[in-house]
Amino acid sequence: MGSWFHQNFVEPGKVPMLLALVSFVLTFMVTRMITRLIRAEKGPFRNVRPGGMHIHHVVPGVVLMVIGGFGAVGSGRHGVGAAVCAVIFGIGAGLVLDEFALILHLDDVYWTEQGRRSVEVVVLAAALALLVLSGFSPLGVDSLSPEERQDRTSLLLSLVLSFVFVLIALSKGKLWMALVGTLVPPVAIVAALRLARPGSPWARRFYRRRHRARARMTLRAYHRDRRWSAPRRRVQDWIGGAPDDERKRAATPAPPR
Repeated sequence: MGSWFHQNFVEPGKVPMLLALVSFVLTFMVTRMITRLIRAEKGPFRNVRPGGMHIHHVVPGVVLMVIGGFGAVGSGRHGVGAAVCAVIFGIGAGLVLDEFALILHLDDVYWTEQGRRSVEVVVLAAALALLVLSGFSPLGVDSLSPEERQDRTSLLLSLVLSFVFVLIALSKGKLWMALVGTLVPPVAIVAALRLARPGSPWARRFYRRRHRARARMTLRAYHRDRRWSAPRRRVQDWIGGAPDDERKRAATPAPPR
């Protein structure tokens, strides 16, 4: 076990990234636990309100990300300094992305339907970091052979094609698949070849006069959302807590028949 860890993490200099990922996930989990206790008015935790102003935890998160990020740039990939800076950065990133929806909407939407975006982004960020730790690289550069890397033409062509597939996936409204596709190119290729999402730039530009494609696109999106919407919401509620409107509906007794 020790030799495996040394070979796969210590020698390649991946220990700081591993520490950043672990501290990121743990910070998010602890933060969600504390905020759920605050909402339920249980335990000793309360919102921080110096002078009557609510200080969101995204504020200390930004400070920690700046400290950890600059420290990591200056300390390299090895040594105690790199490990400490990685932990600081991971804690800050966990605090910031836990309130991603607040940054996106510029409003306190933490316990609303829009607040689910924070949970989605945290899960995606953790998954991308885990893929990088597993050896995946942006646009699949590591999948090229040494001969292909020496051939600048084939290397440039591979990068351009992978980037084009990612852009097509984005234009088709498949944001998450495009982001994962930057590390796993086949995912971007699948997203680029499939039908676009309704309302996406690709659909507005290329499906305007293709009535059959537009109908298939709408029907596929409807069936996919109907199949996966409820399970996805249950997982999000389990991870981050249910929005206030859902809690109110669950607490409201059904009307007599």
